[in-house]
Amino acid sequence: MMIITQKITSLAYEIHDGMFRKDEDLTPSQRDLAVRRMPSLLEYLSYTCNFLGILAGPLCSYKDYITFIEGRWCHLTQSGEGRKEERQCERTEPSPNVAVTQKLMVCGLSLLFHLTISKTLSVEYNIDEHFQATASWPTKVIYLYVSLLAARPKYYFAWTLADAINNAAGFGFRGYDKNGEARWDLISNLRIQQIEMSTSFKMFLDNWNIQTALWLKRVCYERASFSPTIQTFILSAIWHGVYPGYYLTFLTGVLMTLAARAIRNNIRHYFVEPPQRKLFYDVITWAVTQVAISYTVVPFVLLSIKPSFTFYSSWCYCLHCAGIVVMLCLPVKKSPRGKNTADLVPLSQSKKFDEQENSLGHNSFSTTNNICNQNQDLASGHSSLNQ
Repeated sequence: MMIITQKITSLAYEIHDGMFRKDEDLTPSQRDLAVRRMPSLLEYLSYTCNFLGILAGPLCSYKDYITFIEGRWCHLTQSGEGRKEERQCERTEPSPNVAVTQKLMVCGLSLLFHLTISKTLSVEYNIDEHFQATASWPTKVIYLYVSLLAARPKYYFAWTLADAINNAAGFGFRGYDKNGEARWDLISNLRIQQIEMSTSFKMFLDNWNIQTALWLKRVCYERASFSPTIQTFILSAIWHGVYPGYYLTFLTGVLMTLAARAIRNNIRHYFVEPPQRKLFYDVITWAVTQVAISYTVVPFVLLSIKPSFTFYSSWCYCLHCAGIVVMLCLPVKKSPRGKNTADLVPLSQSKKFDEQENSLGHNSFSTTNNICNQNQDLASGHSSLNQ
């Protein structure tokens, strides 16, 4: 139901953008994903209920899915010293066997980790009375991080398996990187290495549940008229369900996101050079980020409100207080339009992340397909004219 909700709302906005809004009012990503024709009933049901993503997703745009189903695809390659991009439209695509095999290996390791180590490192032990009474603060911090680290492999397993299923069917090919290697990450939902090595709250969110973050950005953040960060976190909580723990996590997430953004904007530039200073900054921010993420998501795992407040009480709400102090003490930079930078940077997909995702030159795989189709139409038009 959560996946179908994402698909229905995404398609509704894409149709609205394509048929009821002017192009000049759209952002580049909205323009690329806009649907200019009302889908047929068969196309609609195929997109929302296809077996590839009916259980665990991941979400994909309607145009990318239809491009795949109809067998139309193009890709961009970079050639020459000047990295000039060349468009190639072909009928064949590289085999997904290597990508699928690698992802299935990740699934196997994640499942093994979950069935063995995760069972012995319970998140609930963080609120055990004996543990709270006897453990020192360093022990509490270390166990909090390790227990939440052990809780992540089940998500790695589900999302990577869902990605591998789509790749095995031939869906998910993005194109080629600068080295000519095939990329099968069009609808990938996470980047494990970047998650575990995150040095900022935003970097973690950029690489966790990527397609859901893009969905939240496209249907809420970019369209919110005020406080887009808060609105987006609330929508995310409602979408997840009715458990109180979800709301505690996402409300805490708002505070942590804004506080982390304020710290980064005000002090990071002091640690860019020399390399030793930057390394020190990265180590400290990695440790703080991992503890902050673990602290924030405990209610998400515990679900109920009483255990969640028990945990936060045992920590004296220290990170909540620290976040509030940071927001009160550190200035928030203003944009030329007079808005806070906190409301200008997308919740979990920054400009840098968009540039990484668009390293092939386009926001959506379907964009290159549209360009190729237009080129083909122009060619046929010239041919008819000559005749």
